[in-house]
Amino acid sequence: MQFQQLQYFVAVAETRHFTRAAELVHVAQPSLSQQIKALERELGADLFQRARGNITLTDAGEALLPLARRILADADTARHEVQELAQLRRGRVRLGATPSLCTGLLPDVLRAFHDRYPGIQLLIEEGGSHDLVRQLARGALDLALVVLPLPTPSPALTTVELLREDLVVVSSPEAPKPGGGRRTVRIADLEGERLVMFRHGYDLRELTVAACRSAGFEPDFAVEGGEMDAVLGFVRAGLGVAVVPRMVAARSGRGLRVTALARPGLHRTIALAHRSDVAPPRAARELQRMLLER
Repeated sequence: MQFQQLQYFVAVAETRHFTRAAELVHVAQPSLSQQIKALERELGADLFQRARGNITLTDAGEALLPLARRILADADTARHEVQELAQLRRGRVRLGATPSLCTGLLPDVLRAFHDRYPGIQLLIEEGGSHDLVRQLARGALDLALVVLPLPTPSPALTTVELLREDLVVVSSPEAPKPGGGRRTVRIADLEGERLVMFRHGYDLRELTVAACRSAGFEPDFAVEGGEMDAVLGFVRAGLGVAVVPRMVAARSGRGLRVTALARPGLHRTIALAHRSDVAPPRAARELQRMLLER
């Protein structure tokens, strides 16, 4: 099995077209087809069902695809690691983070990292913890900031707790104060409030909904489905209230009233995760150090 054959296989699997795959990997289509056939002979199984205008993966192809992607991602990481020059003058870091952390925690840390290592390319992937764990597992990310506990515990990942953050209630200054105007509100006080809610798959959505149900009521959504910036904008417009991390509320500027939650309140634990079987590249290890020492 050759590395190049896996590249060709993944290209065909993603485009479902031999000619477009050949263009993607810059090789003649007959050469690509020959290499795919050679790979199938090596494995002793057909990887594609070929019909005019319709290329689909066989069961063997479906089984090989995630493994091939991971091998290619690991090889790409190794290439960048070897190519890094001394003193981190060149390289890249692929960092995943939830959108709220991109808004609250990361700007200051990434600015400090960029000032110290201006030659390092920073590639940021926003997503929920579930998606980021999947990206880590297949080698598409070097590091990820995720919310604990993980949606699906993975023994293949190493996690280090980074911080424990309070959640707060934000509302429009033009709207009535939540909880009757008290300095702190309980989750139970949100019964009857219209909530601006994040999209499905957002860690904060699951946490807020679970807290409301534990308090004995079903949350009432004024609007749902937004990312962090959209949710804050809807709250500023007076559509409802939202539960967000304190760090995000502190950085969001004017146009929001921030109300603390009464004890025991709501919290979330943020961790830094990476694959256990592959050491992060040198530049990623340096960013990891800066995050842990922040």
